Amino acid sequence: MLTAEHGKRTTMSTETTVGTREVTTEYRAARDQLVRLRDDYAGAVEAFRWPDVGTTFNWAVDWFDDIARGNSREALVIVEEDGTRTTRTFDEMSARSDQLAVWLAEAGVRKGDAVLLMLGNQVELWESMLAIMKLGAVIVPTTTAVGGSDLLDRLERSHARHVIVAAVAAAKFEGLPDTYTRILVGAGGESVGASWLDYQDAFAGSGGRPAHPGTAPGDPLLLYFTSGTTTRPKLVEHSHVSYPVGHLTTMYWLGLRPGDIHLAISSPGWAKHAWSCFFAPWIAEATIFVYNYSRFDASSLLDQIRRERVTSFCAPPTVWRMLIQADLSGGPGSLREAISAGEPLNPEVISQVRDHWGLTIRDGYGQTEMTAVVANTPGSPVRDGSMGRPLPGCPIVLVDPLTGLLASEGEICVDLSKHPLNLMTGYVGAAERNAEAMAGGFYHTGDVATQDAAGYITYIGRTDDVFKASDYKISPFELESVLIEHPAVVEAAIVPAPDAVRLAVPKAYVVLAAGFEPSGETAIEILAFARERLAPFQRIRRIEFMELPKTISGKIRRVELREREQQIVDGLVSPAEWRDDELSGR
Repeated sequence: MLTAEHGKRTTMSTETTVGTREVTTEYRAARDQLVRLRDDYAGAVEAFRWPDVGTTFNWAVDWFDDIARGNSREALVIVEEDGTRTTRTFDEMSARSDQLAVWLAEAGVRKGDAVLLMLGNQVELWESMLAIMKLGAVIVPTTTAVGGSDLLDRLERSHARHVIVAAVAAAKFEGLPDTYTRILVGAGGESVGASWLDYQDAFAGSGGRPAHPGTAPGDPLLLYFTSGTTTRPKLVEHSHVSYPVGHLTTMYWLGLRPGDIHLAISSPGWAKHAWSCFFAPWIAEATIFVYNYSRFDASSLLDQIRRERVTSFCAPPTVWRMLIQADLSGGPGSLREAISAGEPLNPEVISQVRDHWGLTIRDGYGQTEMTAVVANTPGSPVRDGSMGRPLPGCPIVLVDPLTGLLASEGEICVDLSKHPLNLMTGYVGAAERNAEAMAGGFYHTGDVATQDAAGYITYIGRTDDVFKASDYKISPFELESVLIEHPAVVEAAIVPAPDAVRLAVPKAYVVLAAGFEPSGETAIEILAFARERLAPFQRIRRIEFMELPKTISGKIRRVELREREQQIVDGLVSPAEWRDDELSGR
């Protein structure tokens, strides 16, 4: 039960917001155009223009409610490992998020307030996203894996005034400053501590509808912390258009249509979850399907894809690499679209899936700072190893880092003179970093690539990851793509190892597949395999078998591997590595 100090009931409305229909009409026209031209890349690039949503826009009210009210189709399906199945129709999601929004307003959530959302893949996550948006408050998605000083850092830097937390993560808030409203999901009655409100109380009354918050397109909507693979996580701000409207590009890349069933392997708290598990599917009026598992099992995942008649499936390369080691003979079921995202996809994986299922995995590219901007789109020829071409509405160019001029090889940048709608507002509290990221009239991604005459872009690596060996430029991704073609290799990371003669040489850190021993014989076999497939200057000179250090979002922290190499030189670490010159005589 809420007390008086939590505020008064928000204004409620039973009528559609004035102007909503006009806003929806233009937004829908842009969506329908991309759906219609899904197999016509050139036509889509030529015809698409970002929709003008006017001076007041709120995606949850102006778009989601408009398509959801009275709609009995499934908007969300969540299946647990034990087979438990939870579903919500579009109409139910609209009504429940209304109730929750009204209750949150009573709890003191106001327009512009930052609300830290720390939930897993559970219905309450989607309800909360919609409800917070309907109040004009700011969503701060946070993984349940974070804790301690990292959690405190997120609370402080986001200026969170309220938190909505899964019961399994509530203990992480013990000892932290109690300066915000605490809302607990997953417990009720006496089990709720005195300092926590019970989420389920939101649905005890008749509810109602919150009034339109009057949010402007440029008002803040989302605050995302990046994964922090090389530095302290950056805090990225997105507006009421940069993601809600910007993800029209993501929908186009995924190839989604109304009525599709879409599954994306993604963890809440990270931007990719909003991409493929929230905005893009519901822009397309597709069903979001989630399979919750405690430990990844390829066979179980494939069973679910077939049983639930999933039509589009998006997963990171790590998942695809594990899937191709499973039995793919059962076929893809109802799958029409196979997509990879998160990191560059190796050509070997594409080849295996194509051979078994007759489907071509389509890679794509974007960052927390923006939506999908480069991709292999439906109906377009896929060039293995390339992540595709710039998406409609995305002014992508390659800039030579030395001259600042446009080039066929250089840093992937967004041309700010074209006013890209799907780009972040900026990094919060980081004026110097913003100036650096937006220098010279471009947003600088920090990724290096090449582009051919047909516009296809091929990833080389992060600017921090590309290095020189014997004065030749080495792309770690290119070498790693060769290594994972070997049956013994599940994952690989290439970093420069200091060398007295060559300044640096490529070293491979490798995760072995089951059944292979970390021995000299295995090392010889892998190094010889790579040598046959790489140019002499790319020769991998050293190899070490170990688990790779990763961020809590699952990305390899190459910075730790580079630091480890320096520690080896300094005599602080004794590596269990093999060197090709030592192995050649064996």
